[in-house]
Amino acid sequence: MAFAIDKINRNSNLLPNVTLGYSLYDNCATLFLYYLEKVNFTTPFGDQVSFDENGDALPIYDVMNWQWLPDGRTKVQNVGVVKKTTFAGEELTLDEGKSMECISCPEDFWSSPQRDHCVPKKTEFLSYHDPLGICLTSASLLGTFICAVVLGVFSYYRSTPVVRANNSELSFLILVSLKLCFLCSLLFIGRPRVWTCQLRHAAFGISFVLCVSCILVKTMVVLAVFKASKPGGEASLKWFGAVQQRGTVLVLTCIQAAICVVWIVSASPLPHKNTQYHNDKIVYECVVGSTVGFAVLLGYIGFLAILSFLLAFLARNLPDNFNEAKLITFSMLIFCAVWVAFVPAYVNSPGKYADAVEVFAILASSFGLLVALFGPKCYIILLRPERNTKKAIMGRVTSQS
Repeated sequence: MAFAIDKINRNSNLLPNVTLGYSLYDNCATLFLYYLEKVNFTTPFGDQVSFDENGDALPIYDVMNWQWLPDGRTKVQNVGVVKKTTFAGEELTLDEGKSMECISCPEDFWSSPQRDHCVPKKTEFLSYHDPLGICLTSASLLGTFICAVVLGVFSYYRSTPVVRANNSELSFLILVSLKLCFLCSLLFIGRPRVWTCQLRHAAFGISFVLCVSCILVKTMVVLAVFKASKPGGEASLKWFGAVQQRGTVLVLTCIQAAICVVWIVSASPLPHKNTQYHNDKIVYECVVGSTVGFAVLLGYIGFLAILSFLLAFLARNLPDNFNEAKLITFSMLIFCAVWVAFVPAYVNSPGKYADAVEVFAILASSFGLLVALFGPKCYIILLRPERNTKKAIMGRVTSQS
C-alpha cells in the first residue's frame, strides 16, 4: 500500500490523488481488522486465541496457588484460568479440587504450621511454674520465713536492752511490714486477674510506706533523744512520745492509702491481653491504668526514704548507744539504690519481665532493710549475749568519753 502511494506521488502532481491513496489505506486497514476480529483458533496447548476490535489478542491468565510445605519449601500449582472473551467479557475458571479457601483466624488463635487450621495462641505471664517464677516465689517465702524467725527472736528477748533500745514497738512494726512486703510480691506472680491487678500495687505501696515511716520515726527519735541528753534539751522529748510516734506512722501510712484509693477509683489497673509483642503469643499483663497514680505512689515512698536517709546521715556520728542511725543510713542507701535502678529497668522490660523486675526490686529492698537493720542486733542477741546488757552498752559510751 505504501508502494502504491509512493508511485502515485511520483507519476502525478495532483493532490487529490494523494488523498485517494490515504483513504484506500484506511479502508484496507479497517477491512483487515474487521476480519481479524472474527479469527478464533485453538493452540496445540489448548488455549483459545481471539482478537478484539483493535487487533490485540485477548489476554489469558493462569491462576497460581503458592503453597508453603511443612519442610519449608514452596509449591506452585495451577488452579484455574482467567480469560477475556469477545461476548462474555472476563471469565474465571477454577479447579475446585486444587484451590483452598483462606479464612482469618480469631484474635486468640494462630495458623498451624501446615496452615490448614487455627490453633490457640500460646499465653505468656510470670507463672509459678516458670523457672523465673519459682525462684522469685522461693525468695519471697524465704524472706517471709526469716522475718517470722527474727520476730520470734525479738519477742523472746523483748526485755533485753538491744531489743528495748529506741522503741521496740517500732521494730516489731518494721518486721511486720517487711513480712507484708515479701508476701505482696506473690501478687505479681500468676495469671493477672482483676483483683490481683488492683491489689498488687496498693499492697506494695502501703507495706513499704509503713516500713519506711517507722524507720523515719526511729531516726527522728534518735535525734530527739541525743538532743535531750544535752543541757536544756529535755523539752524536745515531749514531741516524740509513744503516742506521737504511733500517730506519725499512722498519718504517713494513711496518706499512701488515700493515694491508692484515688488511683483505683479513678483509673483502676486491669488485666490486659497484649498481642503486639508476638504474633503467635498472647502476653497477659496488668496495665497500671494511670501512670500518674503509679508515679505518685513511688514518689511518695521515695520522698520518705530520702528524708530518712538524710536524717540518719546527720545522726551517723552520735555515740555508740545511738548507733542505729548508722544502720538506718546503710539500709536507706540500699533501698534508694534499688529503686533508682528499678525505674529504667521496668520501663525497658516487656511483658512478664516487667513484673519480674518489680518483684526483684521489692525482694532486694526488703532483704536489704531486713539484713541491715536486724542483722547486727540478731548477731548480738544470739552470738554475743554478753554485749546484750545495759552495762555493756553504757560501757561503750563511757570508754569513748
